[in-house]
Amino acid sequence: MSAQYPSLEGRVVFITGGGSGIGAALTRAFAAQRAKVAFVDIAEAESVELVEAVGKETGNAPLYLRCDIRDIAALRTAIGQVAAQLGTINVLVNNAANDQRHAIESVTPEYWDNQMAINLRPMFFAAQAVVPGMQALRAGSIINFGSVSWMIGQGGMPAYTSAKAAVHGLTRGLARDFGGDNIRVNTLIPGWVMTERQLKLWLTPEADAERAKRQCLPLRVQPEHIAAMALFLAADDSAACTAQQYIIDAGWV
Repeated sequence: MSAQYPSLEGRVVFITGGGSGIGAALTRAFAAQRAKVAFVDIAEAESVELVEAVGKETGNAPLYLRCDIRDIAALRTAIGQVAAQLGTINVLVNNAANDQRHAIESVTPEYWDNQMAINLRPMFFAAQAVVPGMQALRAGSIINFGSVSWMIGQGGMPAYTSAKAAVHGLTRGLARDFGGDNIRVNTLIPGWVMTERQLKLWLTPEADAERAKRQCLPLRVQPEHIAAMALFLAADDSAACTAQQYIIDAGWV
């Protein structure tokens, strides 16, 4: 049975990329805690289906806004709409990412900039947008999503691993800047999570055998494992936790 966090009930949670994969698990988990959940995503059909499903499951349907997070003006507008409709945002979950593989020789300046525009830049500007409200409340939690990919020295996607390595630097700096207002900033680092995308694109028998060999635990990491840590970092139970990185990878790193 999963933990319940009374401090999350009624809190406004904003999630990027909340319509599928890990993001969908985050949306479900926070809705089940009776939080007021809003998320942005570009996958419109999946997101609309998720809203309906979560509403039936929990009686607490999330708010979905279509938004391409590369468009910072649109992201700011979405955050403003959520605050106007649901109230001041208490929790920001910077989850959205794109782990597309890419050969070094194929990378152009435009491709590199696009990867940063998905995997790093929106985290800062989303934080910038929500912080004034959190400062007024004298409380808040920002959760930035990293990746074990750079920590294990994974090749084949240098733009992605560069962006994800930078995430914790952003976390550390923001934690220092915002700590005086009782705003916590942490990095959540998933291991190899068995989302539908990973199963479809990357999980070969050989890769799965290597995963099993390198992990300490025999389980396959699921989106729900990641969501459980996000709930803790958002709740008052983690009141003294900031500027840290939390790895959920079954002991791979």
